[in-house]
Amino acid sequence: MSAPIDELARHASEWLRGEGPLHDIVISTRIRLARNIAGFHFLSQADDEMRREIAETIEAAADKAALLRGFVHINVDEVGELERNLLVERQLISRQHAEGVGVRKVLFAPSEASSLMINEEDHLRIQVMRSGLQLEEAWEQIDAIDDAIEEHLDYAFHPRFGYLTACPTNVGTGIRVSVMLHLPALRLTNELERVGQAARDMKLAVRGLFGEGTEALGDFFQISNQITLGRDERDIIDDFHHLVIPQIVEYEQAARQALLEKRLHALDDKLFRAMGTLQSARLMSSNEAMQNLSHVRLGLHVGRLKNIDLHTINELFLQTQPAHLQCLQGQRLNGEQRSLARAAMIRARLSHN
Repeated sequence: MSAPIDELARHASEWLRGEGPLHDIVISTRIRLARNIAGFHFLSQADDEMRREIAETIEAAADKAALLRGFVHINVDEVGELERNLLVERQLISRQHAEGVGVRKVLFAPSEASSLMINEEDHLRIQVMRSGLQLEEAWEQIDAIDDAIEEHLDYAFHPRFGYLTACPTNVGTGIRVSVMLHLPALRLTNELERVGQAARDMKLAVRGLFGEGTEALGDFFQISNQITLGRDERDIIDDFHHLVIPQIVEYEQAARQALLEKRLHALDDKLFRAMGTLQSARLMSSNEAMQNLSHVRLGLHVGRLKNIDLHTINELFLQTQPAHLQCLQGQRLNGEQRSLARAAMIRARLSHN
C-alpha cells in the first residue's frame, strides 16, 4: 500500500470529525461541481489517449493554482483494489471512480477537506467537505478552487445551458449539494418516512452512507439536490440551509425528545445493549458495528451514555470499514478474520476510554 494512502487510515476523515454547527445530527456538508474541458469528448467517447491528455491538462492547471499547492496526487488506476476501497470509504472518490477504467486520478488536500476527481463520470469533479452544517464555508472554498482552475483551462460551457456535463441532470450549474445526517431516533420511532416525503416534496434524493445505490448504514443518510439546470447555486444552497436541513433536524430532535420522555426504558435498553455488545463481542460484521456505534453515538448526544469519547466513536465508524480495517491490520483478511479483528479493535479502543 502506498505511503499516503496507508497514513489516511490512521485518523478520522474530514466528514467524521464530529465538529461544526449541529454536528450531533449533521455529520457533514459536501459540495461537488461537475466540469468538462472544452475541446475534448465526454469520457464515454474518449479513448485512453484522450483520457490521458485530459488528466494531464487538469493536473497542469491544478499545479499552477496556488490554492491547490501541497495536494496529494494518486493514480487511481495504478493502486490496488484495497487502496481504492479505502479512498471510497473516506469519500475522497466515488464507487464509480474506483471501479472505472482507463486513466483516473484523485488530488486531495492533506486535510481531505477538498479534492479533485479526474476522469470519473465527467473530466473533473471538484469536491469540498466540511464537518457539521457549513454550507456557506464549503461554497466559498469550492467557488474559489473552481475559479483558480478555470484561470488555466477552458471549461465546456454553453451560453444558454450553462456547464455541459455527461449526465443531463448536472447540466447548468453542475452543482451537487449533499448533507449527511445521523437520524437514529427517526428510525427507532419508525418515522423515517417523514424524511422521504420531505425530500420528495422538494425534489431531493435520499441516499445511503456511500452515495447512490448504497444502504443507510449506521443510520447515516445523504440528502442531495437532483436538479441543477435553471437554478442559481446560491438558491440551491439557501434552500438547504434555511428549508431542507432545518426541517429534518427538527424531526430528529423531536424524535429524540419523544424517546426520552415516553420510551426512556426502551431507549436505555437499546443504548446499553449496544454498548455491551461492542465491549464484549468476539465476532462483529461491519453492519453490526455500524448499527451499535450509531446507538452509542445517539446515547452520548442525548446524555444517557457517559465517559465515552465521542471522537473514538467517530473514528470507529470509519476504521471498522473493510478497507480501513485491513489496512490497519497490515494484511488482507477473509470475512471471519475481519469480524474477529473488528471486534477486537472495538473492545481495545473502548477499554481505553
